[in-house]
Amino acid sequence: MTTSRTIAEQVETFNENMASQAPAEILGRFAEEQADLDAAGVPVGVARPGAAMPDGDLLDALGTPTGLARTRNSKPAVVVFYRGAWCPYCNIALRSYQEQLVPALAERGVELVAVSPQKPDGSLSVKEAHELTFAVLSDPGNQLAGALGILTRPTGGVREAQAALGVDVAEGNGDGTADVPMPTTLLVDADGTIRWIDVHPNYTTRTEPQQILDAVDALLG
Repeated sequence: MTTSRTIAEQVETFNENMASQAPAEILGRFAEEQADLDAAGVPVGVARPGAAMPDGDLLDALGTPTGLARTRNSKPAVVVFYRGAWCPYCNIALRSYQEQLVPALAERGVELVAVSPQKPDGSLSVKEAHELTFAVLSDPGNQLAGALGILTRPTGGVREAQAALGVDVAEGNGDGTADVPMPTTLLVDADGTIRWIDVHPNYTTRTEPQQILDAVDALLG
């Protein structure tokens, strides 16, 4: 079902539902983590516009070796880093990008690529669950996120809360760690240069589709 609601509006609804279903102790651990992430802000050393977009040994959703440059095929691209199929906020964002962003980017000749550290079967699950038509890549070991300076790791308490909900991030990741990227959206030009970057330390917030289109139009202007 197509929706015109913003990601923030959908997240608000999700959080309201969670508040009535999940144990207060678990919600408290997540709330504490989010507050700490807000306080810390964007890490020092995050890649800036004008830098070359890093690449690495990636895998597509079927496990076939590929790379970011190969995937975007010399076209400008919006590159979205998400945490994994287990993350409800990621699923809201990816679904919104499919519905609200893909057609507009296609008209502008811009590719959309999503990247996470999870194994290819997780990428495939995301593609199938949300009927994504854009490339969804696995970056085992967070090569790209590490190079961009957007890598983070949940605390032990948060991992315990995740486990209580049946989530094992390390098991789903390609390198067996719980490291994940901060949700980040970049605009890369045809030459592979970063032209715009939007980092969200707090994983409950995301770049809205209209923000992305505004950045694309400013670049292609």
